[in-house]
Amino acid sequence: MRNYKSIFTNVDWFTILLYLILVFVGWINIYAAVYNEEHYSIFDVTQRYGKQLMWIGLALLIAFVILLVDSQFFTSFAIPIYGVVLLSLVGVLFLGVKINGATSWFQFGSIKIQPSEFAKFAASLALAKYLSAINIKMKDIKTKVMAAVIIGLPAVLILLQNDTGSTLVYAAFIFVLYREGLSGNILLFGILAILVFVLTLIFGPVDIILTAAFAYIAIYTLMKYDVKVAFISVLVFSGLVYAFSHFELSPNVLYYFLAGAIFFLMVYLITKKEMKNKAVHYLGILIFILTCSYVFSIDFAFNKVLKEHQRTRITVLLGEEDKLIEQIEALKVERDEEGVSKEEKQKIRDDIGAKRYSLKELRQGNGWNIKQSLIAIGSGGFTGKGFLEGTQTKFNFVPEQSTDFIFCTIGEEWGFLGTFFLVSIYIALFLRILFLAERQRSIFSRVYGYAVASILFFHFLINIGMTIGLAPVIGIPLPFISYGGSSLWSFTILLFVFIKLDSERLLVLR
Repeated sequence: MRNYKSIFTNVDWFTILLYLILVFVGWINIYAAVYNEEHYSIFDVTQRYGKQLMWIGLALLIAFVILLVDSQFFTSFAIPIYGVVLLSLVGVLFLGVKINGATSWFQFGSIKIQPSEFAKFAASLALAKYLSAINIKMKDIKTKVMAAVIIGLPAVLILLQNDTGSTLVYAAFIFVLYREGLSGNILLFGILAILVFVLTLIFGPVDIILTAAFAYIAIYTLMKYDVKVAFISVLVFSGLVYAFSHFELSPNVLYYFLAGAIFFLMVYLITKKEMKNKAVHYLGILIFILTCSYVFSIDFAFNKVLKEHQRTRITVLLGEEDKLIEQIEALKVERDEEGVSKEEKQKIRDDIGAKRYSLKELRQGNGWNIKQSLIAIGSGGFTGKGFLEGTQTKFNFVPEQSTDFIFCTIGEEWGFLGTFFLVSIYIALFLRILFLAERQRSIFSRVYGYAVASILFFHFLINIGMTIGLAPVIGIPLPFISYGGSSLWSFTILLFVFIKLDSERLLVLR
């Protein structure tokens, strides 16, 4: 049996110090975000800052208990813990309460528990357990499929709860798999898919398909120095673009002509006698066809699959408000031109009215939130307005400012120096976790450590990104900072289990 002295001998106190700093910063700024002059005491448990202090106390108790438990408990019971959490995710679909449109909470009196917060910890344990098993290699198809299943099961169940933000967090596990040997091509493919998705929403599917076609033909032309192919390609696609721009053609007509032109051009390239490796070009055409299918499916998914509030969040992020303003101004100019008939003017007025309505919806929803968030952060300047002196914070211009948008409070009241300090603490924590993960003797501990770093980093990146307009508003907390017992406890468990594993790393035989 180990005595209490040996339990804490090899604990990484630097990581614990960073954790305590973040928790304290979160508590102070929750107090500032929801400050009530009638309840000025920071220990008032009727207010959010008082409740957060209670959650912090319980979190510290949880951390202490984890440090007392033998690390073998987590390796031995990784799969049972994963199974219990999956059952809780299924149960909340039937027995949970709906909050902000998501059925993600169990309610016990005044206490609410969100199982999805703990699912990240369980998935990390299960993935580490599987990848640390004997004869498991990431290059095997079976390993990739099983890893995807372990990660995907809780993600799907959380998505069924209508909690898209928490579902997206599971994308962070791709970095864990990459560290364990997943091909970089898969990671690159995922990044390209996201890039194509964004570009398609900005420019439309036709422009993206044209660009892809030109790229394919340009690569072939540069490789073969075929002037004839280059001339035909430029002539065909220039003619299509000219026709679509100067004649009132239906988009479907352009799609048919474009598909036909690309098809015959690809056939011509393949059947050339001097081509030595046709298989490569067949593969290129297959990739091109799949790209076209993916691009055209984006428009369908965006308009038919995503819900209204999800579409709004994306359009706000892509600057749709500015586009609508420009379109309204252009329609006004067109309406006031000479020679425009009454029917045409009425049609233009209808278009202006529809676009103004869309603009109003954007400004009242997430567009308003992001603008007020940017105003709050920008108004803080270099040193901030001072503790409890933030006007955007005090008058509740930004909703959910103690949870999703708490970074605004820090930016307004503590300025650039405060946000720089906070970001520096987070970066130090991430680097420290990665350092600890790399020095582990067991694969289980290393995989789990990378899962901890990836999950915390994803939350950090998306939460701060959405407050400054670089990511869509998907409603995920800032680790250890945002108000909430479930998120604080889950992040505490996630981190301290790794601290415990690291403290007993020397007991693992190489």
